[in-house]
Formats: sequence, structure tokens, C-alpha cells
Amino acid sequence: MFAHLRIYMRQKENLWNRDFIIACITYFLVACSFHLLMPTIPIFLAEELKIPTSEIGLVLSSYVLALFIVRPFSGYFVDIFDRKKLLLIGISMFVAIYIGYYFAFTVLFLFVLRFVHGLFWGLSTVSANTVAIDIIPASRRAEGIGYFGVNSNLAMAIAPFIAVKIYDAYGFPTLISSALFMGILSILVVALIKVPKREKCKTIPAPSFDRFILIKSIPILGNQLFMSFGWGTLVAYAVLYGKEIGIHNAGVFFLFLAAGIILSRVTSGRIVDRGYLHPVIATALLIISIGFISFSVFHNVIMYSFSAFLIGLGYGTLFPALQTIYINMAPASKRGTANSTYLTGFDVGIGIGILLGGWISEKSGYEEMFLIAGLLMLLALIIYWLNSRKVFERNRLN
Repeated sequence: MFAHLRIYMRQKENLWNRDFIIACITYFLVACSFHLLMPTIPIFLAEELKIPTSEIGLVLSSYVLALFIVRPFSGYFVDIFDRKKLLLIGISMFVAIYIGYYFAFTVLFLFVLRFVHGLFWGLSTVSANTVAIDIIPASRRAEGIGYFGVNSNLAMAIAPFIAVKIYDAYGFPTLISSALFMGILSILVVALIKVPKREKCKTIPAPSFDRFILIKSIPILGNQLFMSFGWGTLVAYAVLYGKEIGIHNAGVFFLFLAAGIILSRVTSGRIVDRGYLHPVIATALLIISIGFISFSVFHNVIMYSFSAFLIGLGYGTLFPALQTIYINMAPASKRGTANSTYLTGFDVGIGIGILLGGWISEKSGYEEMFLIAGLLMLLALIIYWLNSRKVFERNRLN
């Protein structure tokens, strides 16, 4: 009994070591920096620049276009070059771009700025995820990915709530300064991390399609687009929707979203590591669907908040489990490729959600947009169980 307890404690120490904690703090800070602007740029464009919803979606989706371009190359670079150096370069350039937002007063300027910002956000996130996976023990990979990923998800949830408060009280320039400050902190923290040494490539492998995309995961990537669509509609339009239906501080949505994410991350990774990967993903998709449908149908603050909690609970469970699928289908030499493929599916789905969601909301309203997001999650569940699950089982390595 005591021998098992000692082994368990050693495993705990191996996961929550100094470098894993630093990686988590870095990811949280840089993600907070990014997501401070996500809900407030639509408000800035709508209220101050008087831009229609369809054009707002165009501006917001420009960074997703950049991510779609840069993600595969980021995975290739991370697999062949020093991962810590790439992480430092990516975050430093990402933070420097914030200065441009002080001068963003036209749609075209914001479109270009968001595109450039997206390039370095893509490099930063692929590098950060791959560095973290290098640090996490293989026996606790799903749990470690879950805890690491929660930093990004919490930032997506908490930062918008704070951002709305800052924007309403002090305006857009102060919000930019806050994001810049968070970004500088992330640079200082990441400089302290120590990444496990790995064998250097004697020759740089020639670029090929399988170095940019994990080919055998493409069917799962297609399924992931349906899963990520709803998240795109949330980050772009949840606050505007809340204001439309009379929620005084619509940013409260993101607090309940965060609560759901926290609760899910405490247990879901451990359940996946025990062999219940497919039931966990199926349950998560069903919960998210219920959350979106509820969000669409009910227009009071209680259901607005409860729907946010359900969606957070579902997505907090789904994404680390889904990332584990990609990692377990790739050899260690292609972890960067696996991560970039997973993140590409996430980003493209979000981009489609932002663009198509903007068009749907302008034509039919926000309620219909969120209802469609919920129905797409049910479709994703069916596709996953009938196809993606089998693709993974045929190609898994771990």
C-alpha cells in the first residue's frame, strides 16, 4: 500500500514540477493578453466606428486566416529547431504588435493588424503546447494537457469579463495598455523555463505535406470544424447578444464559462487517462449542444449564465481529450505537427464560426446563430461516433 502511495506521489511531483508550472503561467498570461481584445474589438467597431456585423466578422476572422497559414509551418519549425527559442521569438513579436492597436481607427488597418498578430499568435501557441507536452510525463499526458490547456480556456473566459469592465470604464487605449502589460509579463516568465534536451537534427528534413499536417488525422480534423464553430460564435458575439437581450453586464457570461471549464478540467483528464476517451468526448459534445440550444431559447440572466456554465463544462472536457487524440496518433518527432494540426482545426472552425455566424446573425438574429451552433454539435457527435472514433483506433500509437 505504501509503495503504491510513494509511486503516486512521485507521479504528482513529476507532473507539477517547476517547468510545468512556469509553462502554465506563461500560457495563461499570453492568452489573457490576447483575449482581452477579443470581445471588445466588436464593441469598438460597432459602437465607435459604426461598422455592420458582417464587416466585424471579417475583421475578427483575419487573424484566423493568418493562423491557417502559419500553423502548419509552426509545427514543422518546432519539430526541427530549438523549441524554447521559437517560443520566446513568437511571444516577443506577438507582444510587440500590440503597439499598432493604438493607431487602429479603420477597418482595413485592423484587418491587416489582426492578420499579422495572428501569425505570431500561431507560432506562440504551437511552441507553447509542444514545450508543455515535452515536460509532461507520458503516463499522465491527458491529465497534463488538460491542466495546461485550462490556462488558455480560463484566459478566454476571464479576460473578456475584465476587458468589458476596463473598456466601459477607461476606453480602448487603456485596454490595449493592459494587454501589452500582460504580454510583457509572459515574456519575463517564459525566459525562466527549462525544456528537456532532445537530439538535434543532423540534417533538416525537407518540407513535405506530412511535416505540416498529420495526414492520418485529417478525418478527425474535418469533424473538429463542427466542434469549433460554436466557440467562434461565442468569442465574437456572446457579449453583443447579451446586450441585445438586456443583460446589464454581458461579460458575466465568461465568468460562468470559466466555472464550467475549471470543474471539467479537475476530473476529465484523469478519466481519459483511465481509458474512457470516447465516452468523455461524446458526453462533452452532448453537453455543449444542450448549452447552445438553451442559450438560444432562454433570454434571462439566470439561463444566460447557466448556458455559459454548460458550454464551459463541455468545451473544457472536449478540447484536452481531442488534443490527446492527435498526440497519441503521432510519434515524438512529430509532436509539433500533431499540435499544429489540432490547433489548425480549432482555428479554422472558429474562423468559420465568426464569419458565418456574423452573416447568420445579420440575416436572422443571434438566436438562430446559436441554435445552429447547438445543432452542429449534435452532428459532430454523430460523425465522431461513426467515423472519427474508428479512425483514431486504427492509427493510435500510444
